[in-house]
Amino acid sequence: MSGATIWHGGVTPEVAALTELGDQSMPGHIGIEFVEVGPDFMRARMPVDRRTHQPFGRLHGGASVALAETVGSVAAASTIDPARFAAVGMEINANHVRPARDGWVFATVRAENLGRTTQIWSIRIEDEAGKLVCISRLTVAVIEIDRK
Repeated sequence: MSGATIWHGGVTPEVAALTELGDQSMPGHIGIEFVEVGPDFMRARMPVDRRTHQPFGRLHGGASVALAETVGSVAAASTIDPARFAAVGMEINANHVRPARDGWVFATVRAENLGRTTQIWSIRIEDEAGKLVCISRLTVAVIEIDRK
């Protein structure tokens, strides 16, 4: 994209503010941090540790889905006027491709469709070596604020 942005009002969200949104809820509890925002994508990371492991020491699939839903929902909310609209999840799916045991995983979210009432987002979760761990798709509804 040549200088264009998908973010509401043409303003790129601040990474620190995006991370702060989840400080007192699930994203904060499992250590999700936003690390980059570009004109048409967001990127966050999550530790692979005791908070996000399943009992056998691998990244829990549910933690990957929580990461995907977090970056997708925040991205969706960042494209609409928050005084008039809310983005609410409708459906998410995930394909778990390879395990991660430690370090960090990174989720990059990009819009597939930014419709007036429905948005579709793709989320790639990769390990520190850039290997695909999980791929997910999130569908959100854009509703008028008085409906939430």
